Amino acid sequence: MSKKILITGGAGFIGSHLAEHLIEKGYQVKLYDNLNPQVHGPNAELPEYLRRNSIEFVKGDITDKVTLEKAIKGINVIIHLAAETGVGQSMYEVEKYTKTNIQGTAILLEILANGKYQVEKIVLASSRAVYGEGKYECERCGIVYPPPREPEQIKNKDWELKCPYCKKDIKVLPTDEDSPLNPGSIYAVTKQTQEQLISNVCKSFMIPFVILRYQNVYGPRQSLSNPYTGILSIFSTRIMNGEPPLIFEDGKESRDFVNINDVIQATMFAIENKTLKEGIFNVGTGRKVSVLEVANILLGKFNSTLKPKIIEKCRIGDIRSCYADLTRIKRTLGYKPKYDIEMGLANFVDWVKSQPSFADLSEKANKELKKRDLFI
Repeated sequence: MSKKILITGGAGFIGSHLAEHLIEKGYQVKLYDNLNPQVHGPNAELPEYLRRNSIEFVKGDITDKVTLEKAIKGINVIIHLAAETGVGQSMYEVEKYTKTNIQGTAILLEILANGKYQVEKIVLASSRAVYGEGKYECERCGIVYPPPREPEQIKNKDWELKCPYCKKDIKVLPTDEDSPLNPGSIYAVTKQTQEQLISNVCKSFMIPFVILRYQNVYGPRQSLSNPYTGILSIFSTRIMNGEPPLIFEDGKESRDFVNINDVIQATMFAIENKTLKEGIFNVGTGRKVSVLEVANILLGKFNSTLKPKIIEKCRIGDIRSCYADLTRIKRTLGYKPKYDIEMGLANFVDWVKSQPSFADLSEKANKELKKRDLFI
């Protein structure tokens, strides 16, 4: 009999793609999701593409212990995706983020710790945000891990990081999984805490676990209405509304943009590896792309005459640059990214063009940050 897999947050962007892939491979799939209006829109229902498949759905909040406990019965593998996401919003909705991400994970683990279940593995969707600014090199001091930029530095529009010891310029390097964790936002703190909770409880109860630190994931089904997360979806919504992408800082800040298909590939490797008892892996492309560069590529795919607008502002909690060292996941799980940014964005834009129009809420979100001195 095929294994039964529970995906928390399963109706979302990553979860829906993963669910379909698992069904195609013969797994039994149960989705657990609260259909958050910020992500799914008001009066949301399970999307039609998930209702067409033989997928079981339970509507419930990750902090609802009674409903979650019932959903876990008979499950062999748990993919824990349920989380509030969005760096900027997390800085002023602290209770919401900690309740969902930390308390929700704690409730999930407490259920497993106090009952008899058939769970053989937990896979946690974590984030590159746990690293903060990540790994750099100083010509004088060697490898360094700079702390988050201070608000005063950002106010002075001094965007680049300096060596924490000699204050000289430093060069960004790919960040590996052994790098120290230095979260710079509430969202990042909650993801680090999720990792620690999973690691501690799973080791204590001898439940195999895999932690996947996703980089900046993009692709079809990414929420186009949520202005707090997904830079490419935010840019796309603005372009579709005839507005230029708003570029923070000087546009040279960079990310590792990883296509949803590569994320599903890595997650499937984590699910199906039978020998790995525990592991933490970066999931990305291993390539950094500046925000200005990706905005220009996106505009080109839309055949738009708009130009990016550099506004020289920064959200408190945002990092300057980070991209993944993929040595461990390639060696251990056999992962190899297949989508470069050009190919991935062509596929993404084709999907965006097929969607109904959404109001651009990005400037409203920025005003929410600004009135709290979190957008400077």
